[in-house]
Amino acid sequence: MKNFLTSDRESRFNEILFENRNKSYGAYVLRNEEGLIMKKSLFIGVAFFAAIALTPLLINALMVKETVLPAPPVIHDLTPIPIIRDKEPDVIKPAPPVAPKVNTYDSRVATPTRDAMEPKPITADEKNYAAPGIDTSLDNPPVLTPQVVETPQITTPIIPELPKKVDNTPVDRVDVEAGFNGGINSFRAQVVQNFNSEDFDDSFGLMKTTVTFIVEKDGTISNIKANGSNKDFNAEAEKSIKKIKGKWTPAKLNGAYVRSYFKFPISMQFE
Repeated sequence: MKNFLTSDRESRFNEILFENRNKSYGAYVLRNEEGLIMKKSLFIGVAFFAAIALTPLLINALMVKETVLPAPPVIHDLTPIPIIRDKEPDVIKPAPPVAPKVNTYDSRVATPTRDAMEPKPITADEKNYAAPGIDTSLDNPPVLTPQVVETPQITTPIIPELPKKVDNTPVDRVDVEAGFNGGINSFRAQVVQNFNSEDFDDSFGLMKTTVTFIVEKDGTISNIKANGSNKDFNAEAEKSIKKIKGKWTPAKLNGAYVRSYFKFPISMQFE
């Protein structure tokens, strides 16, 4: 079969190439039918890809989709249910008002006849507490309702109490002096134990100083200051007292703990 896709030059070339040869040879047939084979391959490829593309559409068209119907609406029955009672409730009727009993006196005027009976005379005070009527009944004392006088209520404004100012100024005079826990002798012994006398080996004579400090409300001491003629002795005395770890019982004034001054004299003889 002749291939119309090839040009005349190629046909002539094939005739010259296979002249005096067996033209039924496979190469000659393949060269002449190359265009037809390409056309068949193109159609087959297009058909194959078209089949792949249309297969999902056909499957969806053939599949039967289940239709989900909406749930029926809920209808509430609002018909009132009659209330059946075994016994009708008793109707309570209010009691008729009872008129209060009051004193009365016979205010009728006697008809002037021969045997006319005069009504029992009553006094003016009895008439003041009785109402006129056809008979005399003075057995019901009048009910006197005292007049209620509303007393205006006077609201006193509540004034908040201002916090009392706490005076933390140290005092000199107290009711109960501050004391060292363990006694003053124990405090003195610790001062002597903590005092470093090696720096005073070359000193001679008696050295004195007075250490003043403040005993706080929590039992600690502060503002330690020695007042003596020798500065080195004053400094060592202050160090000795600062090393003491014990606490004090604070002083009292008017039943309350206060900050107070305490003076502690120290004297040592060096030879």
